[in-house]
Amino acid sequence: METKTIHLQDVKVDGEIVIPGDKSISHRAIMLGSIVTGKTTAENFLTGEDCLNTAQIFRELGVKIEIAGTDVIIESEGIQKWQSPKVPLDCGNSGTTARLLLGILAGSPITATIIGDQYLSKRPMDRVVLPLHNMGAHIMSEREELVLPLTVQGRALRPIEYTPPVASAQVKSAILFAGLQASGTTVVHELSKTRDHTERMLEQFNFQIEERDLTVSIKGGQRGEATHVVVPGDISSAAFFIVAALIAKAGTMTLKKVGLNETRTGILDVVEAMGGRVEIINRSTSVGEPYGDLIITASQLMGTTIEDEALMPRLIDELPIIALLATQASGKTIIRNASELRVKETDRITAVASQLNALGANIEELEDGMIIHGPTSLRGGVIDSYGDHRIGMMGAIAALVADGPIEVKDTACIAISYPQFFKHLDKVTQSSLQ
Repeated sequence: METKTIHLQDVKVDGEIVIPGDKSISHRAIMLGSIVTGKTTAENFLTGEDCLNTAQIFRELGVKIEIAGTDVIIESEGIQKWQSPKVPLDCGNSGTTARLLLGILAGSPITATIIGDQYLSKRPMDRVVLPLHNMGAHIMSEREELVLPLTVQGRALRPIEYTPPVASAQVKSAILFAGLQASGTTVVHELSKTRDHTERMLEQFNFQIEERDLTVSIKGGQRGEATHVVVPGDISSAAFFIVAALIAKAGTMTLKKVGLNETRTGILDVVEAMGGRVEIINRSTSVGEPYGDLIITASQLMGTTIEDEALMPRLIDELPIIALLATQASGKTIIRNASELRVKETDRITAVASQLNALGANIEELEDGMIIHGPTSLRGGVIDSYGDHRIGMMGAIAALVADGPIEVKDTACIAISYPQFFKHLDKVTQSSLQ
């Protein structure tokens, strides 16, 4: 197990980072580039383990995919020419890959078994499998629970009109991907707005969809067209350095070309409510996705309440690092309606509360969130990532406000979403010491 010890006490945070490509968009570029016929190219692709696993999965289906640095070329004869793989399709740790793949394969001409690592194999797949069954999908489980491994035998699908019981972009996307192969129009009604990367990228690949308020629909039988994708920086990865700059002793940091899709920018709303100073400059748009440069300055912070159900899908992945931010804010921060955190890579509510409390934080665990009392002085110690990349990165950033070194266990998992994380952390903390 790879372990790192980080000692950043009283260090300023200064400098500039180009944030690696958005993980959600990188996944979808591979998927849609494989579904359509022709050559799709992508730049600033995230070469983290999750996205590389997605690329390998579609290679197993017969799609030609070449990756050179952060540039990708996808050449496909289209979904109808895919071949049943000779090996199980390994999603590693990626819930996005597994759930979206279920929807894609459900109406394909092949049979395949989907597997994942020890953590992904515990995560619930029923939220995707049950609506796909309603469309006529044939998905078989080796166990009583609907968890990986699952075998999908592709077949003709019928359209459905569906309201997911939880606000989930993965569920919505899986159903829309299945709807591409259904014989009619598939409709999804959302409880609240979730990230819309699938909808934006479907349009980029020339698929026609209809959106109205919280409803999105897609007509089956469309073929789409290959295209060129430029992936903006991942705001979920940027979140760790946003917090680093805010809680550091001093300094100003610039994060370049960060995705600013409004379904993902909940962390910026929370930071503003807490008094954090973040300026956005050089705004632009690529493939329907807005992006810009963020300038973050060390700030005096105050507690806030995060409980709006419509806000949760916009920052669910950022709540672990927001919890660390709240330990350094004056007053009480309350997080509620975040029960989805319990079924992520690990139970992030328990993991965040237990690991930060071990460093001296004062966090009360709630069934659907937590209460963080601040500000608290953190001490050095040990953080167990539990194989969760976001917990691992949170532990490393905590070293900025700890009175001694922090040892983070199982840091290899960080490569899932941010392979350059420690290189970038060293860059912005060492630059102030030169």
